[in-house]
Amino acid sequence: MELNIGTNIKRLRLTKGLTQEQLAERLAVSTAAVSKWEAKNTYPDITMLFPIAETFGVTVDELLGYDEAKAKADIEQILTRYQQLGVDGRFTEKTVLITNARKKYPHDYRIMNAYMWDKAGGSAGNNAETLLENKDELTEICDCILAGCTQDDLRVEAINMKAKLLHAAGDTEGALELLSSLPAWYSSIAKEQLFAKDSAEFRYWNKRNCYGFMDVMAIKLARTIRFDPSLSVIEKIERLETMAQAFYKMSMEQDLEFFCIGEEAIYAILAGMLTADNAPIEDVIRIRERQADSMRRMMTFAEKDSILKERIESTYKTDDMVAWLVNRLQNSPHPQFANLRKKPEYTDMLNKMQ
Repeated sequence: MELNIGTNIKRLRLTKGLTQEQLAERLAVSTAAVSKWEAKNTYPDITMLFPIAETFGVTVDELLGYDEAKAKADIEQILTRYQQLGVDGRFTEKTVLITNARKKYPHDYRIMNAYMWDKAGGSAGNNAETLLENKDELTEICDCILAGCTQDDLRVEAINMKAKLLHAAGDTEGALELLSSLPAWYSSIAKEQLFAKDSAEFRYWNKRNCYGFMDVMAIKLARTIRFDPSLSVIEKIERLETMAQAFYKMSMEQDLEFFCIGEEAIYAILAGMLTADNAPIEDVIRIRERQADSMRRMMTFAEKDSILKERIESTYKTDDMVAWLVNRLQNSPHPQFANLRKKPEYTDMLNKMQ
């Protein structure tokens, strides 16, 4: 932040009608000291800020020439410009802008964060040499953010950077452990970005994240229909089944088998909706059977894909998803499931699934 204290002292002194000698006498300093302040050759000692401000009847911020509202607006403008330069591919200008901003606002956490990642060369595929060359400065910024910033997203970014520095120094296990402390939605992405894009580790985390996002995306899409008040129950069923069938068709294509993850997620949402709404038993049975079928195809695919197998075992604590589903439907104490188990056709379906 640029300090205008010398200019302000002169302005305030003249406003008060004081000479340099008179001001020096009031502050118990030499006239030469006041002259050097006003000429911007030196700054007053920090212990002098309050006496000087009190003499002129202003706050220390006013004495320093700091306008918080103006500074915030300027920072917002800088960060917006910084982002746009990145979008435009004007990376040299982008770096110059954030480097100057870091000097102007050294204590702003958002500026620190943007400068830190610019210095590291971005958030993904970082060069270990670049990180290690700037290790001390990057570590100092991370420690400053973690010690004083209360904004969660910036604290997460600082932890991410610390993990990258550990990985660059050869402590990959420590880096992954540190990233595991982050929220699940961020942790897996940060772990993916830890590695070079041509590495086996990157491919592992990339595929693992694809499977996770496929599941989340399908659930979110299904819920946009499930909770749409403008649709009737029949319309919801039709649209969800159409969506699930689209995922099924994709899963039948070579190298797209993992779309069965989304198919199963949609059928799970639909089955839950039908159960909650006391839908006709034939509809419940039809959807549960389709859910079980999609689970079987997922299990078959997992036999050739260790990452999907790992995901299934982690989620269901077993590699047999259908057995997990049958156990849940047979033993859940929830009244809705208990009522369904009173129907012979429903129990017959469960017996066939086993």
